[in-house]
Amino acid sequence: MGKLQEFDITFTNNKVVYGPGESISGTVRIRTGTSLQYKAIKVNCQGSCGITNKLNDASWSLEEQYFNSTLSVADKGTLSAGEHSFPFQFLIPVAAPTSFEGPFGKIVYRVRAAIDTPRFSKDYKAQKPFYLLNLLNLNQVPDIEHSSYAVTTKKFNYLLVKTGTLMLKARSDLRGYIPGQVIKLATEIHNKSGKDTGCVLASLIQKVTYKTKRPVFDLRTIAEVEGAGVKAGKHAEWREQIIVPPLPQSALAGCSLIDIDYFIQVSLKSPDAVVTLPIYIGNIAVNLSPSRTVPSSPDHLGVGVPLSATGVTPSAPPAEDDLEEELCAGGVASEEIPTKSHSQQDPSGPPPVTMSPSAFSHAPGAALPPSHRRPDASAPLFCVSTGATIPFYTEGNVTPVPTSCSLILPPEYSSWDYPHEPPPTYEESCSSANSSFNSRQ
Repeated sequence: MGKLQEFDITFTNNKVVYGPGESISGTVRIRTGTSLQYKAIKVNCQGSCGITNKLNDASWSLEEQYFNSTLSVADKGTLSAGEHSFPFQFLIPVAAPTSFEGPFGKIVYRVRAAIDTPRFSKDYKAQKPFYLLNLLNLNQVPDIEHSSYAVTTKKFNYLLVKTGTLMLKARSDLRGYIPGQVIKLATEIHNKSGKDTGCVLASLIQKVTYKTKRPVFDLRTIAEVEGAGVKAGKHAEWREQIIVPPLPQSALAGCSLIDIDYFIQVSLKSPDAVVTLPIYIGNIAVNLSPSRTVPSSPDHLGVGVPLSATGVTPSAPPAEDDLEEELCAGGVASEEIPTKSHSQQDPSGPPPVTMSPSAFSHAPGAALPPSHRRPDASAPLFCVSTGATIPFYTEGNVTPVPTSCSLILPPEYSSWDYPHEPPPTYEESCSSANSSFNSRQ
């Protein structure tokens, strides 16, 4: 650096994760070998979002700024040889969205420092990123403690002249989860035909929408479970679980350029049938009081329970209810569908990792065992990336270290299609009167 031997930015207590409305403070440290003349020393704090329709392109086609503040910490003068410190402090706006990094866009926050030198001299610059976590409290989502439900029927032809009818019904125990929680999924298949079906597949899918002039939909399969098919003329049930890995939260409030949605897709091969269960991923878990507790038994997940008894409005047209009643009225004994594979389990490796919700998100009242606590264990961790390697950042007096997710992700985790027909929105999938929550504030 010549005259400049050190030019660095440090945050108070090495804190790198902040919340909306907090103050961010720190020090600009400068060490010079000889005297250095300057016109001004300035510190800038900025938050912005940029998106593009080209993969990993830093030349944004659309941008929006959340704040941009500049502070002059020293006016015209000369820095003598040695060490110098200049404190700074900025206030983060309450409406700033959570940090996010994806292949087509980012929400980034950083502090920059600059030494403006006299004419014909070299200017010096330094910068340091920080991360913002705007907590999504799932308890503020209407009907979040209810199950997410969908049903579809399929009439198909086989052996040229024969026809058959199939009903596929799926239900999750809740509509919202935090990383580390388990999604309990119940699926029911009525095969009223003389042909065996293909396998059944349940997938946790993330949809990120980048609102460029021609929107880009980045679809990722986060976890995948495969079950066996259903024999001809049989009624079968399938119960499985998916652990929610570290993921960015749904609904980036405050950002108008990027949307994040999650849903569980249950599909059947031969004949092709698909149902979609929209869910939310948040930071504060659903508070199930005794009066709101959702039982985990299969019957309470909707398997074999009449639609009218659930209190949840289905996403299927009313005309299918009659067919469902007809299929269920036969009194066919139910069979259990075996699971063939699970992307979160490695048959040749160690047992699956059991994760506490407090290891990834803020859950009131949740605590890690004493042997697992860190000095900064009260600080919520969060994920800012959609990639297979998940970086975590935490508060406290430690340096943040990128950490790989311990869960096993399917090979097609990073696949995307453009252009692509987007999956249904929450409003399209559920006819609930309270679905207006998805509207961005």
